[in-house]
Amino acid sequence: MEIGIYLFVGAIGIVLLWIFFYLVPIGLWFQGILTGVKVSLLQLIFMRWRRVPPSVIVNAMINSKKAGLDLSPDQLEAHFLAGGHVQKVVNALISADKANIPLDFRAATAIDLAGRDVFEAVQMSVNPKVIDTPPVTSVAKDGIQLITKARVTVRANIKRLVGGAGEETVLARVGEGIVSSIGSSASHKEVLENPDKISKTVLAKGLDAGTAFEILSIDIADIDIGKNIGAVLQMDQANADKNIAQAKAEERRAMAVALEQEMKAKSVEARANVIQAEAEIPKAFADALRSGNIGVMDYYKIKNIEADTNMRDSIGKSGIQEDPSKKKQ
Repeated sequence: MEIGIYLFVGAIGIVLLWIFFYLVPIGLWFQGILTGVKVSLLQLIFMRWRRVPPSVIVNAMINSKKAGLDLSPDQLEAHFLAGGHVQKVVNALISADKANIPLDFRAATAIDLAGRDVFEAVQMSVNPKVIDTPPVTSVAKDGIQLITKARVTVRANIKRLVGGAGEETVLARVGEGIVSSIGSSASHKEVLENPDKISKTVLAKGLDAGTAFEILSIDIADIDIGKNIGAVLQMDQANADKNIAQAKAEERRAMAVALEQEMKAKSVEARANVIQAEAEIPKAFADALRSGNIGVMDYYKIKNIEADTNMRDSIGKSGIQEDPSKKKQ
């Protein structure tokens, strides 16, 4: 029985001792004393209650102290509670201090809370970054298409990291500048001979205004010749003109056919009128004979004249048909 009580008491003691060392991180407090960081045990206990890892704050303070920076635990704890990355901010401050880049704690925390990697931004300020643009398609004045690839060397602008535009904006502006520069060139040969003209023209436009970067250089990596857009447009225009001309010719043909049909209809109608008029001639002769306006001899004279006329017409037609045969003979 006594052994069981001793074991129970020992277990409770171990649990209480673990809770004590968890709530009172003596190891971190002692480590802070050895490194010259002033953090009281009470502050470490309050960090536990506020759900702030004391190790993060103490390690950040030790790093900043060794680098010659003076940061208070309240500042680091407030930044952690705001959702920031304490260690990245401290690393950025140390790197900026070593590189003689003006950066204070307030600006670093603002950049971090804005969603940007402040440590990477400081590194980019020290070591500029090279961004490869996607292929940019543009056309010179002579109609030749050029496909250009460029490399943009940028450096982070610490002062414009909060609220400044990102890499996408820089690439879009550079692409726009390349298209404008090539489009204003008289010939694609001029661009191929002097590719540095594109870089100078694009740099002169100040494309990094309002962005989080500073453009150091724009280098043309490659220029490929594409299609002859001018020729393609001319061919398309010629095809369009041909189609228009064909449509107008078809319209004129349809109008001619309609006019021909109309003339045929009028001819048929005229023939019908002639036939109808000829049918009235015998009736007129009969009425004239009955009324005594003409005599029988007058009638025969008219018939003789009509017969003579028909004979002359037949002789004339037969003579026209015989001419080709006579020529052959």
